[in-house]
This record gives sequence, C-alpha cells and structure tokens, in this order.
Amino acid sequence: MSHTVTITRTTATTSGSPLFVNTSYIGTLPGLLKLAQLLLGAACVGVVSYYFEPRYVKYNDQKPELFFLLISVAFLIGTFCLLLSCVMSFSTATMISKTLYEVVYHGIAFVLYLAAGLTLLIEVNHRRSGYRNDFEPYLAAAVMGLVMAILYLFSTFLANRTYRGL
Repeated sequence: MSHTVTITRTTATTSGSPLFVNTSYIGTLPGLLKLAQLLLGAACVGVVSYYFEPRYVKYNDQKPELFFLLISVAFLIGTFCLLLSCVMSFSTATMISKTLYEVVYHGIAFVLYLAAGLTLLIEVNHRRSGYRNDFEPYLAAAVMGLVMAILYLFSTFLANRTYRGL
C-alpha cells in the first residue's frame, strides 16, 4: 500500500524587539495553578507578616509563625520566578515542564507547605487564648497554607505526568 506525504516548510522572520510575552501560558492548567499559587502565597505572606510581632519576649513563642513565613516567602519567590520565566519565553514554558525540576520543586513545596500549615494550625488551636485578637488571621493563614499544599500536590501530579510524557 502506498501513500503520498506532503512536506511543507515555513520560514518566519521577525524584526523588532526580542522580548516576547507568552500570554497563552497563563491560560493553561499549569499556568493557572502557578498564578493561583502566586496569589494565595502572597496572601499567606501578607497575613502572617502583618500580625508577626518580632519582639524578643514573644519572638520565642512565634516559631510556627516564623517557619510558616519562611516557607511562604521562599516558595512565593520560586513560583514567581517559574511563572515569569514561562511567560517571558516560549521555549522555557515547553522545556522546563519536560525536566525533573518542576516535579522536585512542586513536591518539596507540597511537603513543606503541608508541614508549615499543619504546624501553624496545631499551634494556633493549642494556644488559642495566647493569640487573643490574632487567632482568626493565623487560623486563616494556616488554612490557606493547607490549600497551598493541595495546589502544589496537584502541580506535582501534573508535572510528573508531563515529565513522563503521559
């Protein structure tokens, strides 16, 4: 059995600014997840840093809040860098998802956000009277941290599927 194959070559030339913005990446599921992680991560950092009191007397009692803030800031910066690089470069958006980096990054983010969210949630509920007026914001931050852990778990799953070529 024979068949005909037609090969078409297209050459495109561009001029002007070398800066391209891959806005279509935001519309994909990994792009939407990174955007949600960025926005919710900024909310986590904002809430905890607003209510964090670095006075020496209370500083020793704020270790869960400090741990949560550290994790939130670290992955906020990392996710911002990932999202920015995928939006600024077409090749990065396709290439980085095929590497093991995103699987490892999102997996570590899931584990650490889960640990930080649970630590803060347990500490806030355990010492409810010690938080006085700060109980609700810290409780909200802990719940947001657990939601972030779920988002990073879903991102790990998607990154693993892309890495394996499924």
